[in-house]
Amino acid sequence: MINEQYRLPHKFAWQRGYSAFSYAKSQIQSVKHYIFNQQKHHSKHSFKAEYLKLLETFDIEFDEKYLFDFFD
Repeated sequence: MINEQYRLPHKFAWQRGYSAFSYAKSQIQSVKHYIFNQQKHHSKHSFKAEYLKLLETFDIEFDEKYLFDFFD
């Protein structure tokens, strides 16, 4: 219905996976700063680069060949 009734720049589809990351209460100010500056931040860093950095920061094992098939 969404693809038929709305003019979107890309075809709408549900994602196949998800991620969740948590931060400590002591990091609230840095998280707020990030949220308020997202637009500026994402003009310099792609989602893919930032996501890979999060996985590495949180020591999450991954194989990049299974990530981002929609970017290729």
